[in-house]
Amino acid sequence: FFPSLLLVFHWQATIMGPGDSPYQGGVFFLTIHFPTDYPFKPPKVAFTTKIYHPNINSNGSICLDILRSQWSPALTVSKVLLSICSLLCDPNPDDPLVPDIAHMYKNDKVKYNKLAKDWTQKYAM
Repeated sequence: FFPSLLLVFHWQATIMGPGDSPYQGGVFFLTIHFPTDYPFKPPKVAFTTKIYHPNINSNGSICLDILRSQWSPALTVSKVLLSICSLLCDPNPDDPLVPDIAHMYKNDKVKYNKLAKDWTQKYAM
């Protein structure tokens, strides 16, 4: 048993809030936990920085198809993080993890953008 080897399976990642989103200027931290049968099973990725988003809940869990049913062993960590950045720019309110935020995104985008910016300033800067 070598505890240092376990560290290879637990990573921390950082995503900069995309410029064309209400998360611009934010620095968001995520954890990446690789299963022992990676790359045949997807890594578990979660935000540790609070974020206001319809596809990311208060535990940091992310609703993204490539982290579940659409996983492919060909996907790299880099591609996963790029997909998460894309999700920040283009939420999927039709497959929400937080229905209230999805409802606001669909019906009052000005208020959604303001709250997302406020949370970014409060938690990610």
